[in-house]
Amino acid sequence: MEKFAVLVAGGKGVRMGTALPKQFLPLAGRPVLYHSVRAFIDTFPDVHLVLVLPPEQLSYAHMVLQHFPAGLDLSVVAGGETRFHSVQNGLRSVPPGAVVFVHDGVRPLVSPALIRRCYEQAVAQGSAIPAIPVSDSIRMIKDNGSHAVNRELLRSIQTPQTFRSDVLLPAFAREWSDAFTDEATVVEAHGTDIFLVEGEKSNIKVTTPEDLVLAEALLKERF
Repeated sequence: MEKFAVLVAGGKGVRMGTALPKQFLPLAGRPVLYHSVRAFIDTFPDVHLVLVLPPEQLSYAHMVLQHFPAGLDLSVVAGGETRFHSVQNGLRSVPPGAVVFVHDGVRPLVSPALIRRCYEQAVAQGSAIPAIPVSDSIRMIKDNGSHAVNRELLRSIQTPQTFRSDVLLPAFAREWSDAFTDEATVVEAHGTDIFLVEGEKSNIKVTTPEDLVLAEALLKERF
């Protein structure tokens, strides 16, 4: 099946405390977003890449593209008002009969093993949502205090959230709702079951300076 990777990179660096958006900050000498793109190319050289950026950041794409040879199968698309609308824009070029990865551009440590695992399950079951067990104790806040929640029943969700296009495209044809926190919630609202797949603890999302330091250390361990 054809493979499309929609990389959504809409950050503005507010929590990072930098003028440069976090997806373009240097990580091991190259932009954070470079490593996310590289992971998909290394796993599936035939993948079609769609990079979704805020309209005011489209000119920054060269910071990533300059590290790849000419002819890279990558298109740059302007994002929308919300993540839902940004993904919706990124899906416009996806044809029927494809598998689609939707990935946070600031998860640069996604591994080929996880990408392959997501692909294989999406082909077989329609979706593959990476998830890891919750390790912290969890409490739910209530008006009169709080109570403990059984963490064995909880999972933290990651990306790439991966779907067959016959599952994902119809779901994203609907109107936006503030209940949509990720692609899985959109598909679920469309009436389709979603299926989890084993994620990876190292597949961190870079949002703070501490995350960037951790990502650098993890990259050094790999190479």
